[in-house]
Amino acid sequence: MRLFGMALGVAVALAAPVNALSIPSNGKLSFDVVRKGKDIGDHSYSFSGKSAAFTVKVATDIIVKVPLIRTTAYSFKHKSVESWKGGKLQQLSSSTNDDGEPHQLKTASKGTLPASLWNDDIVRSGKLMNTIDGKIMKVRVADLGSETVKTKQGNVSAHHYRLSGGLARDVWYDGNGNLAQVMFKADDGSTVMYVRK
Repeated sequence: MRLFGMALGVAVALAAPVNALSIPSNGKLSFDVVRKGKDIGDHSYSFSGKSAAFTVKVATDIIVKVPLIRTTAYSFKHKSVESWKGGKLQQLSSSTNDDGEPHQLKTASKGTLPASLWNDDIVRSGKLMNTIDGKIMKVRVADLGSETVKTKQGNVSAHHYRLSGGLARDVWYDGNGNLAQVMFKADDGSTVMYVRK
């Protein structure tokens, strides 16, 4: 049963350099992955280095169980490493197990920005590259304005954008440009949320 499919890992084409404010001051962002009110996994970002040259490690670990019999209905594991220099992506490598289907990717930037979604510059770009298979997708962005987002640390004022086309995601960024929340529809129609810890 494929709930999330290939859509979880994507990257966005971007000519402009990354905004240094998008890098969290504490060097990390962590999220609970929630579906139908249940915590089904974790999604995290770990930043190391300085704004001139840094690395981002992204990890997603999701397991959906069938109620009562507790059998695994779906699992998704993804790890990627992004290398940045001078505000631009230099290289990205990823390893993914999408419900038993393995994927490996290693690529130079080719002018693209991984939208592991942590970088709010993605809302100013119209092309996306899937970080699982490297395919380029077109995306449209709607600015939905400021909203209050609930996190594990309390309410946060954030800006809401809706991505559509090749990638369908609602994303919220706080006043520092850090990812505050993600929402999307899984392949079965259920809503999945990334809730910041």
